[in-house]
Amino acid sequence: MECRICGIFLNRAATAMLFANLLLAGSVQAASDSTGIDDTPTDQVVRPEVVRREVREADIDTEDFEVGAFAGAMSVEDFGTNFVWGGRLAYHVTEYVFVEGAYGRTKTDKTSFERLSGSARVVDDRTLQYYNISFGINILPGESFILDRWAFNSDFYLIGGVGSTNFNNEDEFTWNFGAGYKVLVNDWLALRVDVRDHIFDIDLLGESSTTHNLEFTGGVSVFF
Repeated sequence: MECRICGIFLNRAATAMLFANLLLAGSVQAASDSTGIDDTPTDQVVRPEVVRREVREADIDTEDFEVGAFAGAMSVEDFGTNFVWGGRLAYHVTEYVFVEGAYGRTKTDKTSFERLSGSARVVDDRTLQYYNISFGINILPGESFILDRWAFNSDFYLIGGVGSTNFNNEDEFTWNFGAGYKVLVNDWLALRVDVRDHIFDIDLLGESSTTHNLEFTGGVSVFF
């Protein structure tokens, strides 16, 4: 009789413990659902993608010599503004200093006196040509960009020197000062823009005067 009562009691105790475990598991699941916490591992939703922009930068070649041609306009005082052309040869002593020799040629117009007088002639030969040697210094090296894709090395430079100007069959000592901007297209080719002031004396009608003659040119040069 006692063993039967013990068996009934043990069976009821086991049933109660099973029921309690089921209730505990259900409450834990409900708490997890209410907080919205999902322990299931997921893949990264946002993946950063960095697109690298390719920039091509032109560097100057290892050669130190530069030869080029130019053309533009030259304003000879009292002789009008006319087409000028010529060539340059430069030697780059360092990255910042260079020596340049240049030759230029233009043909001038009549002076205001000749136009007003009608038949008077002031000069016999209207062709002007000059030779000079100058020293330049690169003061603002930098880069120029085109369409945010191509980058080109560039230089802003100051230049000055001395030479000779032949005009009206006379040779005159000449100073020249100016500035320029150069863009390196690749490692051997460059584009440049220059402005120069050629200062020399002109003797007209027996009176000599110092003149300032501005020159604006654009050109191309090659390194070798």
